Amino acid sequence: MNSVIINLFYLVAALLFVVGIKGLTRPKTAVSGNRMAALGMLVAIVITLLDRQVIHYEIVFAGLALGTLMGALMAVKIQMTAMPQMVAILNGLGGGASLGVAAASYFSFMATDSELSSATLIVANCAVMLAILIGTVTFSGSAVAFGKLQEILPGQAIGFSGMKFVNLGLLLASLAVALLLITGQAGMGGFILLVALSLLLGVTLVMPIGGADMPVVIALLNSYSGIAAAAAGFIMGNNVLIISGALVGASGIILTRIMCVAMNRSLLNVLFGKMAEADGNSIDADEVYKGKVTSSSPDEVSMMLEDAQRVVIVPGFGLAMAQAQHAVRELADTLVSRGITVEFAIHPVAGRMPGHMNVLLAEAEVEYDSMKTMEQSNPNFGKTDVVIVIGANDVTNPMAREDKGSPIYGMPILNVDQAKSVVIVKRSLSPGFAGLPNPLFAMDNAVMLFGDGKQAIMDLTAALHEAA
Repeated sequence: MNSVIINLFYLVAALLFVVGIKGLTRPKTAVSGNRMAALGMLVAIVITLLDRQVIHYEIVFAGLALGTLMGALMAVKIQMTAMPQMVAILNGLGGGASLGVAAASYFSFMATDSELSSATLIVANCAVMLAILIGTVTFSGSAVAFGKLQEILPGQAIGFSGMKFVNLGLLLASLAVALLLITGQAGMGGFILLVALSLLLGVTLVMPIGGADMPVVIALLNSYSGIAAAAAGFIMGNNVLIISGALVGASGIILTRIMCVAMNRSLLNVLFGKMAEADGNSIDADEVYKGKVTSSSPDEVSMMLEDAQRVVIVPGFGLAMAQAQHAVRELADTLVSRGITVEFAIHPVAGRMPGHMNVLLAEAEVEYDSMKTMEQSNPNFGKTDVVIVIGANDVTNPMAREDKGSPIYGMPILNVDQAKSVVIVKRSLSPGFAGLPNPLFAMDNAVMLFGDGKQAIMDLTAALHEAA
């Protein structure tokens, strides 16, 4: 095909990617944005297949069919509770694909280096080594992130105080081996060593990061996968892959920065696998609660709601686990029908990935305008009659404001304790993903509504109807 026509279609695909990413910034336009980006990818794939001299189309179509089937099954079968794990897997697959492209190109260069100028070969090998390093780190790091999120691996940080120096050493060693490969001073043994060092680096970068900081890791790994894809685009000479990889890489690092600000974390610490550490000893839950926890019932909570003028619902991962989003929407509708103002306060890292709660509530057809950010909600908690917290443990934990010895100290939280009354819906007093007790449970204005999140909300809604 004519190169002008090819690049014109690639430009169309790139514009669709940009429009798609823009649409993903708002819940109302997220679905259409996702479709636009998917259409852009379809255009890019079709034009690439028409442009390249494909030897065996049957293999390509078999891969497309298999990938389509796997993607469709994942979209249908994966629950919202497992969405962070799926994102981790997809990030890893992106890194693995870039590694595959880079490896194939490296072996091709080895076989044809006599046909390439030294300058061309060095530039090509630089792109190959970058794709190998970042793609492999993304692959192994995403595997560890998946293991932590799926609770195959322990959720808490695993490592030691000097882990950042180990990571730095592995990075320098990887760069040294990559330099030898670029200059032709290392062969197959060097290639295998680079892959092994990169795999190990991905593991050691993510293992020291605790579960509460996993949203930051997911965003960073997403950025890595984009950078690796851009490097693969340089190797293949594919403009649209370079553009799409750069977009993913840039948007991922911006999102990582936003998450770091939201959690009061250092971006440099994220890059080297060192996250928040407690300054003091382990925190004793019995000492935090001191027997002051008050249990309540749906009937008692319904009486509190009957006299309320303003109610704020705070969703968390417990809501996702209980699949309680539809029950929560029914409760909100019931309260609104009685003239009560109802809003949803959503922390930027509620759940286990950015936007997790927004998507979950949108699935239950909760109005977008009622979903408020942390910045919008915090000034109004003092004017709120009742706050209902459903499984949002760490993002409502006052330790983040008050306890300098806490691993989450300095992380901005939803100041739900400032409301007149707080109802915490939870199965037990077990800690959240950060492994910390929550002093909110024992405050004078707080009561616990123990039970499965979905059933507890349904019982509360039924109690409201009976009292009407």
